[in-house]
Amino acid sequence: MTNYFVYDVFTEAAFGGNPLAVIPDATAVPEEQLQKIAREFNFSETTFVFPPVAPKHTAKVRIFTPTMEIPFAGHPVIGTALALFDEGAGNALTFELGVGPISCKIDGRQAEFVTTTALDLQAEPDPALVAAALGTRTDNIVFATHPPVMASLGLPFTITQVKSRDVLAKLSTDVAAFRKGHAKYPSGLDFAQFAYVRDGNQVDARMFAPLDNIPEDPATGSACATLGALLHRIENAPVTLTITQGEDMGRPSKIHVRADETGVTVAGSAVRVMSGQLTL
Repeated sequence: MTNYFVYDVFTEAAFGGNPLAVIPDATAVPEEQLQKIAREFNFSETTFVFPPVAPKHTAKVRIFTPTMEIPFAGHPVIGTALALFDEGAGNALTFELGVGPISCKIDGRQAEFVTTTALDLQAEPDPALVAAALGTRTDNIVFATHPPVMASLGLPFTITQVKSRDVLAKLSTDVAAFRKGHAKYPSGLDFAQFAYVRDGNQVDARMFAPLDNIPEDPATGSACATLGALLHRIENAPVTLTITQGEDMGRPSKIHVRADETGVTVAGSAVRVMSGQLTL
């Protein structure tokens, strides 16, 4: 039988943050079952851990959403690092991911990783279409810092600043608009939307990817990392952010991001809430 763990990531308390299923040794899992297992858990991501290709690395980690394999995501890296640490791994790990090696460090119950992947600005989607997807008006979008922009550090999101926390709280997705957006701006995720409000170093955010079976994500480390990289490029200065996500769906999350000329660091906590065995 194959063991699995479930961690709540980017939280210090159970039932907050973003759930993640981790299969710490997936060597016995048939390839054709990986996607099916991820769909069965039906979390935004599930990770499968394999021996590394390069002996100096800790592990090869494959990440699956309910609908596809993806090269990179934030809360799976944090959660998997802490899961392996809890199983006896050291506090310095390197994962082989679809975007290349990612280094992780663990301090107490907090893990952090650094990505040096270059920021990829893929498109500036039509603001009216973005507003329709988010269920809001175009005049609720802030353009002073940047227009809605599809950006990626390995996983693309359309990043949009909105006027207020109240606007953010009232967002309500329109799946038909997401389908139009994906048809017009195809990418690795299906027109995933990351909306945020910023007050200095404090950010409140929400992320929606309903076409990928993620109606709303309570914590999206890859999108937060991309936001940090985007703001660093715009401001041409180091950026430090504390990002709160998930409050509007009852799963509060806290994500710490630092972005400078050396890369983007993402940090957060995670707690184990379940364990069991796959009986396949």
